[in-house]
Parts: sequence; C-alpha cells; structure tokens
Amino acid sequence: MPRPPCGPPPAHRAPRSLIPAPRHHLPAAAPRHAVAVGAALLLASLLIGLLVSVTERPFFQGLDDGWAASVNGSPGDALSGFATVLDRLGGPFGTVLPLGLIGCLCVYGRWRSGLFALAAAVVANVFVVLPLKQLVDRPRPPHPWVLVNDGSFPSGQVFNAVALVMVAAVLVFPPRARRWWWLFGALYALAMMGSRTWLHAQWLSDTVAGALAAAGSCMLLWRAFEPLLRVEAERMAADSLWQ
Repeated sequence: MPRPPCGPPPAHRAPRSLIPAPRHHLPAAAPRHAVAVGAALLLASLLIGLLVSVTERPFFQGLDDGWAASVNGSPGDALSGFATVLDRLGGPFGTVLPLGLIGCLCVYGRWRSGLFALAAAVVANVFVVLPLKQLVDRPRPPHPWVLVNDGSFPSGQVFNAVALVMVAAVLVFPPRARRWWWLFGALYALAMMGSRTWLHAQWLSDTVAGALAAAGSCMLLWRAFEPLLRVEAERMAADSLWQ
C-alpha cells in the first residue's frame, strides 16, 4: 500500500485568475458620472457658441462689454507682462508642454497614459476648438494687445490650460498631491482666463466656453480610455509595465 505523505496538508491556493490584481493610485480612475458630467460641460460650451452665432447680441454680451470696459491697464504695465507670459504658455507652449509630458510617459513605459494625454491635450484641441472657431466666427474685442488670429470663440489658450491641468491630475499626481494640484490648476486656469480678457484678446464668455469645452472633452476621453488606464494601473502596481 502507498504510504500517506508526511507533514501538514498543502495549503489551499486560490486560482491565479481569482486573486485580485494589486491596485495603484496612478493613473486615477474616472469618476462614476464622467460621461454625464463631460457631456453636460461640452454641451454648455456649444450652447454659448450657438447663442453667439444665431443672435445679433446674446444676453451675456452686456457682461462681456462691462468686463472688457473694466480692464483699464496698459500694454506696458506689469500685469500686461504677466498676461503676455500666460499668452505664450497657452499658445505655442500649450502644445509643447503636453508633448513633453507624453514623451516622459512613454519613456517610462506608460504608453497608454501617453495616448490619453495625446487625445485630451492635443487632438481634442484640433477637433473641438478649431471647428468651433470656424462655425461661430466671433469677432475679437477691439484693439487686442497681442497678435491673434480670426475667431474669438472659444479660447484656445484656456482650453489648453484646463486640458493640461486635468491630464496631469489624472496621470501624474497621487491622491494627496492631487488635491493641491487641483487648487493650483484652478488658479492657473483663472489666471489664463483673466489674461485673455486683460489683453483684450477675447471676451469673457469665450474664456468660459474654452474652460467648459476642455473639461467636458477631458472627462469624456477619461472615461473612454478607462480600460487602458486601468490595465496600466494594475501593471504599475505589479511592477510589470514592460512585460
């Protein structure tokens, strides 16, 4: 007769497929109502553009005029210099900074996050801001202090700023640091909005629409890329990004 094995019985091991994958705080998971919130924000931006394009004087034009009249600076003062710096950050560097972030993500094997950053911070600008500028074709405020192109609505600089803030929050900052980043990002976005009106480059409603369009687009893309970002988070937690 075969002898029974010596020692304690082997411990029962759960099938590997039933062991939950370790969780990681980066990239951040999309909120539950990301699609509804994103669609509402994007729709609000489109509604502002519709009112501008179909009415001779939308109901918020008085607020735009009053805000523009309250800006009493001069092109040579300190605030105008700061606003010009923000103009550069939201313009040419508004594309360079996301591309640099995408490159850094890909170097560390986070190509899934890189795709999300490319879609939210670069591609969305091409497919949201540029068509809206062409369709609405809103004139700029009189006598802008910086070089501008045609089409005041919506603000591309504000769109770039808000998109970069949201992409960095999702992909770069852990939960504790993310709270401070949201505060900094909100101040940065408000400063960008103020700089556009200070330079007489855009109406106040243009900047609001740019912020709404960026936030809405990012929320929708965040939800669309959630499966890829979840896989990346699990691989980061398991230290297997390159496998």
